[in-house]
Amino acid sequence: MSSTYAASLDAVEHALDDLATIAPDYRSTSEKKDALIRLSRIVARVEAERIRILGAADAIAVETGARSTAHWLAAETRDGIGQVRLREKLARDGGEPITAAMGAGAVNVAQAREIVDALQRLPKNLDPELRAKGEAYLIGEAAHFGPPELRRLGQRLLEVIAPEDADEAEYQRLLAEDRRARAVTRLTFRDRGDGSGDLHARIPMPVLNRLRTYLESYTSPRRGPLGGALGDDVDQLPASRRRGEAFCALLENLPTNRLPKHGGTATSVMVTIDLESLRTGTGIAETSTEDRLTAEQTRRLACQAGIIPVVLGGKGEILDLGRSKRLFTGPQRKAMALRDRGCTADGCSIPAAWCEAHHQQPWSTGGKTNLAHGKLLCPFHHHRAHDPAWQTHHHANGSTTFHRRT
Repeated sequence: MSSTYAASLDAVEHALDDLATIAPDYRSTSEKKDALIRLSRIVARVEAERIRILGAADAIAVETGARSTAHWLAAETRDGIGQVRLREKLARDGGEPITAAMGAGAVNVAQAREIVDALQRLPKNLDPELRAKGEAYLIGEAAHFGPPELRRLGQRLLEVIAPEDADEAEYQRLLAEDRRARAVTRLTFRDRGDGSGDLHARIPMPVLNRLRTYLESYTSPRRGPLGGALGDDVDQLPASRRRGEAFCALLENLPTNRLPKHGGTATSVMVTIDLESLRTGTGIAETSTEDRLTAEQTRRLACQAGIIPVVLGGKGEILDLGRSKRLFTGPQRKAMALRDRGCTADGCSIPAAWCEAHHQQPWSTGGKTNLAHGKLLCPFHHHRAHDPAWQTHHHANGSTTFHRRT
């Protein structure tokens, strides 16, 4: 290392030492704003210098016997290898214009990564002048946009620099993207042994976004402070928990008459329970999927179209295999939607389209499947209506309230 270069690094470190002696608490708000912006620009410039050296440091790996210069640097600085590799990639693929922009503090590492990725997605046979035009365009836009916006601009870069080729290139890109996504599509299940299980999926993004849209139909409407699961306000639950609950509600409300035939009949799940347990609300039920449920869970599921209750008598004989009038019909549901307008729980604003039909008197205890004895409840309040920890009250005006049992 030349003495001039070493002296420059020493000066940078000495300047940082001087800055560290000034307590931030004694700086004005405007000074703090200026300092944060300038320090961010300085960090980008320092990163540019590190990347510039990384691009010319292959000899370090040879001299030290390390797997790569990135591995050597990660070990020496106790940094994450992924972060060092990212900078090594920028040194290899970024090119002089991007490094220069970083050196001037105009582009940070995250922005540089999006620019490099966008340039690599361009057709390999693209005219080098057009590629350089695209690089300059994104570098210029980095003055106004962060990484997410640059990513979106990068996805449409060809429309800016070569609009006559954009449609065909986009078609080929989407075709290749779909093939790659289908090749890695997976879905696995794991039983945790505690009543819960893990579902891990990797699916094409259009399918994932469609699922997200379906789940948002359950999770996006605002609920008032009625108290949620375990006494918490529903809106205060983590988003991942609400999405999980929405996914369960989505599966429970799948129209089974639209699913493929399974064993000669419409795909369905049968729940077997003895009559006395169903009446008293105590005891255990078993499903055709080899799961065990409480009687309360069985009562709630009996309201849903994909669940067929198999009721057994004292000697195990089948007394009932899903009465035809167990479920509310389509016209009845429409009439309830016109009458109730949405969830009947006091203060709940979930619209009728996202609600489930509920028997005011449980079907399992002789409740009638008719319009007068049915009402709409959203999935959350439908769970609560069948939760033994809560008492459900149906009022003359059609509203529903809940009180925790003591």
